[in-house]
Amino acid sequence: MTDDLSWMVKGIVDNVPGARHAVVLSADGISKGATDGLTSGGIKDIAAAMASMQSLSKATARFAGPVMDWRWNQTLVEFEDGWILVTEAGRGAYLAAAAAPDVDLQAISFRMQRLVARLGDHLTSAPRVNGAAVAVDAKLVEDETAGGRGSVLPELDKAVAGVQGARHAVLLGTDGLLRGTTSGIGKDMADVISAAMSGMVAYSRATAPFAGGLYATWRQTLVEFEHGWVFLIPAGPEAYLAASAEHHCDIEEFLSRLEDVVPALNAASAPQTGTVGYA
Repeated sequence: MTDDLSWMVKGIVDNVPGARHAVVLSADGISKGATDGLTSGGIKDIAAAMASMQSLSKATARFAGPVMDWRWNQTLVEFEDGWILVTEAGRGAYLAAAAAPDVDLQAISFRMQRLVARLGDHLTSAPRVNGAAVAVDAKLVEDETAGGRGSVLPELDKAVAGVQGARHAVLLGTDGLLRGTTSGIGKDMADVISAAMSGMVAYSRATAPFAGGLYATWRQTLVEFEHGWVFLIPAGPEAYLAASAEHHCDIEEFLSRLEDVVPALNAASAPQTGTVGYA
């Protein structure tokens, strides 16, 4: 990317009611253009957090489904005070937008896709290839249950089984330690997802100033792939739930069922300390 693209991203804020900011950034976390109203330091911090979050988002692709060829579509982060949407904007680049809580998500997503089409001729950065991430993906495709079973939580199993298209769920503490899983997931995948999601929480919260306020309350992070969804929600004051579903799954119903079992999950996993044992 060779020029300042601020003049192009301005159209999102000008044409979508509720849109607040937009930033184009490289996969390296360097801003290549931003709308007015953001400080240079703020733009730098946001771009770095977004790039890191996207790296972790893509690392969760096999959690959404065991496909050999996958494509990431977008990541959404919801705060009490607003939304952040991130999508690919060409080779090695991303487009991020922030909006008010009542924004029309379809409208801003449509406007972002139109801008991405225009940005294509202006973006020249080649994507970085992470060989280690590719190797991990291949291992997860071979066997989702590799490494033995974890500490299965019956309440979590029941919530997943009750929604068509729901796949897996993992409960982890704010300390990053695994507290329990559904029965269909193995230790290796559970460990990878726990590590990735712990980072996702941190980077999601780091984008709060972009969404609308320094102390904005984080509600959820959703990652959409062509073959499925991965999402992360709070599960009480000291835990998080990471879950995955096929693309046709009713995400609202799935989230509702998971939220309903949070009290029982915390009660069941509370006595555990240290790392979870595996058979």
